[in-house]
Amino acid sequence: MEDWYETQIRVRYAETDKMGIVHHSNYLVWFELGRSEFCRARGFSYKEMEEKDNALLVVAEVYCRYKSPAYYEDVLTLRTKIAEIRSRSIRFIYEIYRPSDQTLLAEGETQHLVTDENKKVRTLPPSYKEKLLTEVADPNAFPENEAPH
Repeated sequence: MEDWYETQIRVRYAETDKMGIVHHSNYLVWFELGRSEFCRARGFSYKEMEEKDNALLVVAEVYCRYKSPAYYEDVLTLRTKIAEIRSRSIRFIYEIYRPSDQTLLAEGETQHLVTDENKKVRTLPPSYKEKLLTEVADPNAFPENEAPH
C-alpha cells in the first residue's frame, strides 16, 4: 500500500473565491476525484461496484489539513493511496501539491464504510480488495523482456 496514484488538476475559476484562492470545500471534491481515478487505474469504477455488486463506499469520516493556498490556473498533483483496508471499511489518504514550486497544499484522509443499497454495512467483495491492493504498472515503462536494445 505504498504506491501513490497521481492525478493532475488545473484549478478552474469557479473553484476560487474573490481573492483568487481555491475555496476549502473543493479539496474534498478533489479527494473524491482521486479515489475515483485510483479505482479506475485498478480496473473498476464506483458505478460498477454499486450496480454489479451492490457495494457502496459511504464516507464515514473526512479530515483535511490546509497548508498553503492554491490559485486560479495552478496545475496541481493530487496523490491518493490506500492507508488501510479492513473487511468492511477502507481508508484513503491524500496529498495535494503544486509541482511548479514543490509546495504541499493540503493533506487528508477519508474513511469509508462498505454498505449495500439499503445502507446496511456489509463485507467488501474480495475481488475489489484484491484490485485495490494491486500495484498499477507504470504506463511509460517498457513491457518485461521488451526493453530497447
